Amino acid sequence: MPLEYGQPISVTEQMDIGKKGLDAITQLINLHAVNCTLFTTANFALHYPGEMKTLAAKHEIASHTFYHSAFETTHLAESKKTLEQITGCQVQGLRMPRMRTVDMKDVAAAGYRYDSSVNPTFLPGRYNNLHLPRKPYTDNSMLRLPVSVTPHLRIPLFWLSFKNFPYAFYKMLALQTLKKDGYLSLYFHPWEFTDISHIKIPQYSKRYSGSRLLERLDKLMTDLKKEGEFCTVSSALEQGHLLYPKI
Repeated sequence: MPLEYGQPISVTEQMDIGKKGLDAITQLINLHAVNCTLFTTANFALHYPGEMKTLAAKHEIASHTFYHSAFETTHLAESKKTLEQITGCQVQGLRMPRMRTVDMKDVAAAGYRYDSSVNPTFLPGRYNNLHLPRKPYTDNSMLRLPVSVTPHLRIPLFWLSFKNFPYAFYKMLALQTLKKDGYLSLYFHPWEFTDISHIKIPQYSKRYSGSRLLERLDKLMTDLKKEGEFCTVSSALEQGHLLYPKI
């Protein structure tokens, strides 16, 4: 992200920030004893193969393609293969960096079971997906799992909302969506949970970060555990929690 705003940042520093955030989140996840799906680039996994293999024993490891800042269609299969070699587990899911558009025929050809690269809302300067379903659907035989937005106004419940909305308001929207849809699909980035105050990115991107954001996530996990069960995407599919129409 800093590169998009003209701030040089080395690959080493990028990896280091991501790893520190991953360590912080892992402690919180373990504290709450929850399972989740971790979308990672193959490049990041190659830097920390031991940690990825350990995480795969408890959580689902899914693909975030090979590199975050570059993409070729061949990366779909290459990322999947690399992650499977590192973790020893089947990689079933894909989420494209920045939720960029990808051809579902290519995703299917690479051997994925599902794609979660859709935020079915309008984000100025990024995408307008108001025409897409809010809930799981199929596209060229590929199951697509959009991330959660509110039922009526399609307010996104992604990472920026979590750190910029008042907590009580975000929680209310999340619970309304959970009640309506029967599930929540939320996502965050490891780097958010480190001190990024020195990095020159928009203030709304780092308004809550580091320990402050960890405290907020701790509170969200505590509150959501009262309403349902945390599980991986693959587990939800296997248990039949994600029902979807074929269109």
